[in-house]
Amino acid sequence: MTSTIKKDAWMDRARILFPGVVIAGLTAIAAQWLAEHYATPAMLLALLLGIALSFLGEDGKTVPGIAYAARTLLRLGIALLGARISFGLAAELGWPLLLLIVCAVALTIGFGLLVGRFFGSKWRFSFLTAGSVAICGASAALAIAAILPKDERSEERLLFTVMGVTVLSTIAMILYPILVNMLELNDLAAGVFLGGTIHDVAQVVGAGFSVSQDVGDTSTLVKLIRVSLLAPVVIIATLLIRRFATPDEGGERPPIVPSFVVGFLVLATLNSLGYIPAAITQAFSEASRWLLLTAIAAVGMKTNLKQVLGVGGAAIALIIAETIFIATVILTGVYFLT
Repeated sequence: MTSTIKKDAWMDRARILFPGVVIAGLTAIAAQWLAEHYATPAMLLALLLGIALSFLGEDGKTVPGIAYAARTLLRLGIALLGARISFGLAAELGWPLLLLIVCAVALTIGFGLLVGRFFGSKWRFSFLTAGSVAICGASAALAIAAILPKDERSEERLLFTVMGVTVLSTIAMILYPILVNMLELNDLAAGVFLGGTIHDVAQVVGAGFSVSQDVGDTSTLVKLIRVSLLAPVVIIATLLIRRFATPDEGGERPPIVPSFVVGFLVLATLNSLGYIPAAITQAFSEASRWLLLTAIAAVGMKTNLKQVLGVGGAAIALIIAETIFIATVILTGVYFLT
């Protein structure tokens, strides 16, 4: 009897969520199709298409499913991202360059928090943008936003950050290979620079392999090491938020270790130990990509474009400053270490 009641409740819940989740999923599919045909980042297209359909997130049967996709599917996508990580990657690069990458991530986050106040930004937005620039662009923005105390402008800041880092990452994909050639960096230095500075994985791959096969391999490796830093950054940030965030900053305190970070770490550990077959790793990676694409489309549907653009020029300047900062740190590091 109890199992029947639970099953009925589950079916009722599924019926409520179905319309919104399907709309978000179809938007993600449309974004991917457009990305493949017009050489535009799928994340940016999913975001813009979602914003165009924002009326669906305001009223009607799609609202619960859109909210579910923006929250639960997002966390599942981040957890599955761990299947791409292998802790053995560090050994392939060498400890000096690994330390450079870790320091660049930490310094960029610190820089963002420090200078954010001069751009009129509070710590939440400064940390969101700096973490996105330092680690892995849109994916990091989604993960960090999930642990920040919420207020009425949380989704606006998230969408602005995703849009900003994606556009800057695309610009870097075009300009940085030119800079690499101008500076006459060797393959190792070029790969570390591109992988250590460009925000999103897809743009790192595009920039690296546009230079050479070796540069592409190195830049992808460096980028995955940056992605692996997502979990420790989120855990440390969660502990600090629980300790220092004040009640007037809105929302409940995040759990000590968010469940999606636990999932990320478990999959990364299993993959590092060789317990996940390559085919499963590939499947989880694809699932993660689609879930994050669906989630960002759903987040777009919940947000008003006028409010997002109202974040202002100072916020754009902050993201640009953080991007220039990490590029300077990595470039200086590779000059002395390679």
